[in-house]
Amino acid sequence: MGQSGETIKDTPESIQLKPIGIVKNRNFKASWGTELQALTWQERVAEMHEQRQSVSEIVVDPEFEDMLAGTEEFSHLAVIYWAHLIPEEKRNEAIIYPFGDKNNFPPVGIFATHSPARPNGILVTAVRLLERNGNVLKVTGLDALNGSPVLDIKSHVPDQVNEVVRTPEWHKKMREAFK
Repeated sequence: MGQSGETIKDTPESIQLKPIGIVKNRNFKASWGTELQALTWQERVAEMHEQRQSVSEIVVDPEFEDMLAGTEEFSHLAVIYWAHLIPEEKRNEAIIYPFGDKNNFPPVGIFATHSPARPNGILVTAVRLLERNGNVLKVTGLDALNGSPVLDIKSHVPDQVNEVVRTPEWHKKMREAFK
């Protein structure tokens, strides 16, 4: 039971979301797939880094095009999308080793990671906006797979946290590999 006295049973059992668009890119290799599972964690980081450097298009439904007005004024956007290809059995994993590597990372709860395998496959990534052309946004930095439904887009403002951000040592090790 939470501090407020409410339990999960006091909330709706399901929530319906309508995608506002779709991701179009060349990212077809899923982090949980056999291709990437066979790699070392450093090789997986390199593969993910390469995916994030590629250009993606976010094709927004034309009915929402007016809502994109002003996005081109920002260098970065936050893209919220759905991990549509995660197998159901992956959605129940509670404890994982980052990158599946028991030798280099401690076991942590799924909520301490950016793993796409979550109870609700809602993912968020900050991307660099290259250009907007009508209802299409060209971006880099998007780790979504081709065909991922986009749920929302927000301006990304890095100074929303005005204090020092703390991260664990294993996360710092992983981030260093991205440099």
